Amino acid sequence: MKQATSVFYISAAILVVLVAIGVIAPDALEQGTNYVQSVMTDTFGWYYLIAVTAFVGVCIYLLVSPLGRIKLGKQDDTPDYSRPTWLAMLFSAGVGIGLVFYGAYEPLNHYAVSSPTGEVGTETSVREAMQFTFFHWGVHAWAVYGLVAMSLAYFMFRKGQPALISSTLTPVLGRHTQGPIGKTIDVVAVLATVIGVATSLGFGAVQINGGLSYLFGIPSNILTQFIIILVVTVMFMASALSGLDKGIRILSNVNMILAAALCVVVFAFGASLFTLNLFTDSLGRYLQNFITMSFRIAPLNPENREWINTWTIFYWAWWISWSPFVGIFIARVSKGRTIREFVAYVLLAPSLIGFIWFSVFGGSAISLERSGKAMLSQLVPQETLFGMLATYPWGMAISILAIGLIAIFFVTSADSGTFVLGMMTTGGAQNPNNVLKATWGIMLTAMALVLLYSGGLQALQNMMIISAFPFSFVIIAMAVSLIKVLNKDSHEMGPSKRKPPKKAETQV
Repeated sequence: MKQATSVFYISAAILVVLVAIGVIAPDALEQGTNYVQSVMTDTFGWYYLIAVTAFVGVCIYLLVSPLGRIKLGKQDDTPDYSRPTWLAMLFSAGVGIGLVFYGAYEPLNHYAVSSPTGEVGTETSVREAMQFTFFHWGVHAWAVYGLVAMSLAYFMFRKGQPALISSTLTPVLGRHTQGPIGKTIDVVAVLATVIGVATSLGFGAVQINGGLSYLFGIPSNILTQFIIILVVTVMFMASALSGLDKGIRILSNVNMILAAALCVVVFAFGASLFTLNLFTDSLGRYLQNFITMSFRIAPLNPENREWINTWTIFYWAWWISWSPFVGIFIARVSKGRTIREFVAYVLLAPSLIGFIWFSVFGGSAISLERSGKAMLSQLVPQETLFGMLATYPWGMAISILAIGLIAIFFVTSADSGTFVLGMMTTGGAQNPNNVLKATWGIMLTAMALVLLYSGGLQALQNMMIISAFPFSFVIIAMAVSLIKVLNKDSHEMGPSKRKPPKKAETQV
């Protein structure tokens, strides 16, 4: 069993300093992150849009090119998990809490509070609300995850390299991946992962608190969120210490079952026909305007540009900062898949599930708002879901189911996070030791609490955008490295040869 490397000690030291600043001088941390975040979004918003769209282009190229026949592993390797379990694991790790937090809130916000074009409360804003929600949670997000995961899986299972970000850059950096440059890259990946996962944990704690506050009048404050995070920490520690094939696999399947149950209930009790029509129309608009949305920066409209910074740039930063965590985890469970199968499923299946989810929850929330049955837009973000569910029969029971789903997503994200961080800080060990996983669990909890204490949801978003910027350059290098090594290996394999079926196997 590998022990902690220097990457662990360097990363931990930096995070301890950040936590200490957040505890001693929370106002200074909030002001500092606000300033840096503002500079980054105003100055480099264009860069985020171009980079993430380029990642989509790389994934599409790998999907349709002959390189897609190559496996993430040896050509005779078979997958370790069934396809349903595989999809459940990557979906739970990839979206988790965010899907529940934003499911009703984001489309409603775009419709009634702050739309992409500034027009609210109209039929046009309904269409734009769902179109841009699909955009934020669709192919772009999964292209970021997929590109990082493909690179890691290929070098892990095909080349026998350790599960480290730096290992994927050997074709570009050569021997430098073993020295200070490689260590620096791995430290950046660890920091981005901790901040990304901690942000999700913060969202989860805030929404659980919002549900408890709305349903039972429990105070919505940092003390309640502190207690929630501590309770869930005990839960995910127990899961993390049980190992990948027990804790995470079981919780991922439970997540999918509960999420499907909640989605069906909301669809059945909500505006079902409106939801179906909205899904169909929004999917068409998403596909039709895909390129335009991908590069929309609104240089001549400050109000629209502010919306893009608040929503689109934030999401692109979120996906980038989560990508080392989600990428390593997806890579770990994707051995034996061909690149074509991997890209097709990772880009399309979770995106489609997300579109259905947002159509059901967002469509129901918008329908209630338009009809005047519930003014959900007047609630704080974390209470939007529960305000919507309160209008349904058995609203209390459904809301409790939703809180349970958030809690399990919370546990799954933190569980996966500790596992991945353990791998990243033990030289790529695929089964990191429990002491190290427990240490990272405590660090994730501390970071989530500090960010909430120093500035709430805004502090979470600020740190996300800041941490994503340096790692975006690493992903670009990973894409170049992956294509370079795939082209080389494809030439060595020779042209694809498909043998015709034997006559004995042919059925009429």
